[in-house]
Amino acid sequence: MEQLQTLIDQSDNIVFFGGAGVSTESGIPDFRSIDGLYHQKYDVPPEIILSRSYFDEHPAEFFRFYRDKMLPLDAKPNAAHRKLAELEQIGKLKAVVTQNIDGLHQAAGSKNVLELHGSVHRNYCMCCHKAYDAEFIKSSAEVPRCKCGGIIKPDVVLYEEPLNSETLERAAAAISNAELLIVGGTSLNVYPAAGLLRYFYGSHLVIINRDPTPADKSAELVIADKIGTVLEQVRVHPN
Repeated sequence: MEQLQTLIDQSDNIVFFGGAGVSTESGIPDFRSIDGLYHQKYDVPPEIILSRSYFDEHPAEFFRFYRDKMLPLDAKPNAAHRKLAELEQIGKLKAVVTQNIDGLHQAAGSKNVLELHGSVHRNYCMCCHKAYDAEFIKSSAEVPRCKCGGIIKPDVVLYEEPLNSETLERAAAAISNAELLIVGGTSLNVYPAAGLLRYFYGSHLVIINRDPTPADKSAELVIADKIGTVLEQVRVHPN
């Protein structure tokens, strides 16, 4: 913790790159851990349900799963979200690059959040592109439809869909300009998101994750713990 505190105190261009582990302490299950969504038993595996082809072919079944497992709208930001927002407010943290779709970074007060996989809080009619919020999807029956009759699709990246190119470019630029890159709550096994680390040319790479990651050997500091538990101990000193 002393080493992490020193790195944060001495850095004026910090970027945070995070995954599902950032939100597990808010009660949102991750995907790949032993208790994660992919280890639960379903008639159809979640990886299939959350694919674009399944969405197109079985929209009612997709939305039944999506409402049940992907819309934890009562979840609140945890210590990690709040600390990152504090670091941004004093000008040290320049961007949060996240694989999460829950919007908790923004709820905590972060402004420059690059959502690689989209957000459950944005939903659009596939015909007329009218926007709808997550509450509309949560409360709708069967397949949510627009007034025009079109299906409303969550603005989340499904399997078989590409990531948004503009978001990827902004994330790569933020990471390439960072002096300190803190990677937290991610296995770094999901591509193309995990490939963004190759754009980091800065001085200090810190990995904070409960389990080992492929980037541990390249990091200056590795902390094997929950991201919220660690960041909660960071002291924020205004410049």
